[in-house]
Order: sequence, then structure tokens, then C-alpha cells
Amino acid sequence: MNAPAIQTTRMNFSFRGLPVLQDVNLSVSHGEFIGIFGPNGGGKTTLLKLIMGFLTPDNGTIRVFNNSPEKVRTRIGYVPQIHRTEADFPITVAELIAMGLSRRPFFGRFNKSDWQECDIWMERLGLIAHKNKSYCELSGGLAQRALLARALISDPDLIILDEPTAHIDAASMKIFFQTIEALKGHKTILLVTHDLKTVFHRTSRLICVQNKISTFQPNEICDHFNLGLFHPPLPNQPLHFASQQ
Repeated sequence: MNAPAIQTTRMNFSFRGLPVLQDVNLSVSHGEFIGIFGPNGGGKTTLLKLIMGFLTPDNGTIRVFNNSPEKVRTRIGYVPQIHRTEADFPITVAELIAMGLSRRPFFGRFNKSDWQECDIWMERLGLIAHKNKSYCELSGGLAQRALLARALISDPDLIILDEPTAHIDAASMKIFFQTIEALKGHKTILLVTHDLKTVFHRTSRLICVQNKISTFQPNEICDHFNLGLFHPPLPNQPLHFASQQ
């Protein structure tokens, strides 16, 4: 039997003596699409950093593709939420996407095949007309599409999306989810979001990170969660929120 894509066992992490994540037991199968939500400060970003190997648990274990996370970083594609400091980075759209070719060193030279691969992803994501523009000239939606292309061009096995659709336009949102949903079942996907209405019906299940972890099925998500009232599933609760797709 294959090991899970991600497996944590009794994992704990604290920052300056304060517990951030406690007794985290999580198993994610290959090809699952997981939505992650929870309050600010609840530990969502910390969990992502642990999975990517940028933080180390205080105790307990974490395995990604049956290895320590830092050994499999080249198998992970990461899409952050846009920050203006990132948008000011002096680089063209094509150059930004080419940075995702992890088989090349950061300062290595890209060959013709590499640039053709960049063109393919720019065509898929509606960016080809912007390939020679400065990344900082792009709108929020186009910039996020470029970051998605950068993450996917290396054909990663695990895709981590940290609030990727915050503050982007409807057209970019549509392209974004069409691209991600085409990967369901083939790639393992973790998507952090506050917009549960947009993602709950697209995911295999959802995980609430609030220092500890609770797992929900899509039909157990209700309106209360958008108000920050995260509670266990309520039996016989009419789920008005879950009926809107």
C-alpha cells in the first residue's frame, strides 16, 4: 500500500514558547484536493511551512511523499497570496514563470525548450500577450495567473495555494479554478482560503486549523464558518450555505 502524500503524527509546533499547532494528526492521500480554513493566527501558514520544510516540529513527525519535507521541495509547487512587495520585483512575466523550472539552477541559462514550455503555460493562462511586460505592470488577477504558471511549470506532485484568489477579478478566478480542477485526482492540492462558498463544492474535504485540526466533509460546511464561528458538524442542521454552488 502506498504511503500517504502527507502524514503527520502527534505533531506540535510552538513559537517563542506559545503553542501554535497542537497534536496534529493529518493524512492526505495522493490526488486529494483539500480546502484549509480557520481564523487568523490559527496556524494555517505555519502548517504550510512545516509541510514545505521551512519549519521543524517541536515533536511528533511529518512526512511528505514518505520523506522529510526538505528533501522533496522540488516536488512542491507553491502559489502565495499577492503582496505588493512581490509585484515590485524587476522581472518580466516570462522570466518569472521560467523561475519555476526547478531542474535549472536559479542563475542558470534557459534553453529553447524551456522558453517554449513557458509559452505553453502562458497560452493556457491567457498571459501570452503579456510575456515581455514587467511583472509589476500586471493587474492582481494577471499577476496571480503568472504565479500559478510558475508553480505548475515544473509539474509538481503537491500544489500548495495560500489564499490565491484573494482580491482577483472574476475572469482570473474562472481561469484559476479551471486550471486547478483539471489537476484533481492527478496532483495533491492544498488550498488555503477564507472564501468557503467558492471552494467547498470543489474539494474532497476541508480542514479547519485552529491550533488543532478538525476535518469536515463539504456538506458539513455552514454559514457560521464565514462569520468565524468554527464548530463541529451539527447533526440535522439545514446547510443553506452548502446548497449554494
